[in-house]
Amino acid sequence: MTAAGRPGAGWWWLILPAFLLLVVFYVAPILQVLAISVTEPEPGLGNYERLFTSGAVQRVIVTTLRICLITTVLALLLGYAIAYAITLASPRARGWWILAVLVPLWISVLVRAFAWVTLLRRQGLVNNTLMEAGIISEPLPLVWNEFGIVVGMVHYMVPFAVLPMLASMREIDPRLLAAARGLGGSRGQVFRRVFLPLSMPGVIAAAVLVFIFTLGFYITPAILGGGKTLMVAEWIGLQILDLIRWGLGTMMATMLVVAILVTLAVFSRIVDLRRIFGAGA
Repeated sequence: MTAAGRPGAGWWWLILPAFLLLVVFYVAPILQVLAISVTEPEPGLGNYERLFTSGAVQRVIVTTLRICLITTVLALLLGYAIAYAITLASPRARGWWILAVLVPLWISVLVRAFAWVTLLRRQGLVNNTLMEAGIISEPLPLVWNEFGIVVGMVHYMVPFAVLPMLASMREIDPRLLAAARGLGGSRGQVFRRVFLPLSMPGVIAAAVLVFIFTLGFYITPAILGGGKTLMVAEWIGLQILDLIRWGLGTMMATMLVVAILVTLAVFSRIVDLRRIFGAGA
């Protein structure tokens, strides 16, 4: 029997175009980036040595990790509260809740970033309101710094945190909660001992999704940071587009890809990511 005649052999021909597209448009550019990082400006690992010897590179990495962790924690807290409210809402109210979560995803990230600049700038709505109320005597520095970046990133990432947690919460059997209440558990006890543990897979999935997304943020930090707080993606653009340091830029891009892969590998040991993201049904 020929290879083409073996059971299941035809599937390879069906996925071959997709596989070739993946290689050409994804794998090949990543390999090229890796090659540039060890050949420019001269062959060797000199660019990677900057990770341990350059204070500027280390500050960018530390700043990125700090902002990403803060954003992830805040997005999870806000997203969990919203997902919990949606889960307990009536079917009619649930539809409006989900619409409210999805609408921000349909608005350009550029528009949202400039909207936050308008709200948080020194003469913006937030500062003017606080000053008119007598809470502050002079405008607060709410934008073009790390605070502004975190606000914009949390606003962008909350929907991505809500959706995985909502999917996990919807899978929890309501009869388990009713049984816990019937055994004398208070609302707080039922939440802490039954609902929260059962919803943790969704929390972990949301944490992975949000953290990976935030590692590569570019537009929001560039606008709300005003160039004063550099994250990895903006630093890469600066090195390649402005300073023409291809070696340093591609080195950091390679480390960004490695960080994403390591994050996925670590969390895949804790929870079945395929099942959570819908691939292991």
